[in-house]
Amino acid sequence: MDFNHSEERRMLQETLHRYLSDNYGSEQRSAAVSHGQGYSEKVWSDFAELGVIGALFAEADGGFGGGGFDIAVVFEELGRIACVEPLMASGVMAGHLLSVLGSDAQKVMVGEVIAGDLKVVPALEEPQSRYDLDAVETKAEQIDYGYRLNGTKSVVIGGPSADKLILSARGDEGLLLFVVDADAAGVERYSYPNLDGYHASDIALVNVEVPTSARLGASQAVLPALEAARAAGVVAVCAEAVGAMDAAKDLTVEYLRVRTQFGRALGKFQALQHRMSTVLIEIEQARSALINVAGHLSAEPSLRDKHVSAAKNLIGRVAQLVCEETIQLHGGIGMTEEYALGHYAKRLMMIDHQLGDVDYHLERFVGVMQAEAAQEIS
Repeated sequence: MDFNHSEERRMLQETLHRYLSDNYGSEQRSAAVSHGQGYSEKVWSDFAELGVIGALFAEADGGFGGGGFDIAVVFEELGRIACVEPLMASGVMAGHLLSVLGSDAQKVMVGEVIAGDLKVVPALEEPQSRYDLDAVETKAEQIDYGYRLNGTKSVVIGGPSADKLILSARGDEGLLLFVVDADAAGVERYSYPNLDGYHASDIALVNVEVPTSARLGASQAVLPALEAARAAGVVAVCAEAVGAMDAAKDLTVEYLRVRTQFGRALGKFQALQHRMSTVLIEIEQARSALINVAGHLSAEPSLRDKHVSAAKNLIGRVAQLVCEETIQLHGGIGMTEEYALGHYAKRLMMIDHQLGDVDYHLERFVGVMQAEAAQEIS
């Protein structure tokens, strides 16, 4: 089996790598983190111009990619540079929902997202949901011309910079989705930076009235579409984690090469060589899991979900080991805010809690396997 990227993906990867190397150093990242909305308008515009956002969408939507490996190529490079642009929320998850569920009028927004003119982010999680996409307490009450929404959404990544929100709510028909202006009357955003530099919002919905045309898809199609969007999001954050782990490993190898103790470079000590070998092996195992899940993104749902949970669980566990080992091998400097390693470590820890942590995905994987076994027996 050939694991090499196609020529188009290699070109995209090289273009994005050059752009980020030249334009997204520590100063630019710090400026984006300290920006009130948590992103760089110039970088976002450049992503659109370079085709980075378009690579996350299928040709039918006006993009030129949209597959698992297209997503992986983009986000591995973003992870390698610790980029904090809210591309996963807007370009992957919200984009997927608009593409799959949107009416013709709503799908116009996909083109605006690809062009970099519109940021749409999903607001799905609630304080009690614990990663369960169906555990929604936000209420959608039907009124004369549409719906009235009341409820709370928590840790909405990209919320501060969002132009529109895709909100989940519970109505008489079941689980519903709505596309709502982020500045609509009754939408209250409480924004803050996360530990890893990404910005998020807690959102209160107080008698938010929307027309029927704001609904996104039919009720029975909502949960399958949410699961598919989360699967694409998991591919993105897994790729980002692999890129971040690779960068942390490279920093550590270089540090062990130049840092001397007892008259020798630290990298000459066999015990430290063994620890770095373990890190390298585990990162390659994580990369294999990423390739596997990217290749199964378009598989039928039960097979896809099995590989999604397997990858998210494994990469979460590997990320913790890589963080611990690389920081310990650096010593005190690995804990400083000024050194890049700490940024990678914080992002890797936050990725574990995004779209389901290791415990959630272990339980989900077991559930899928049990369902498969029961189906075979019957």
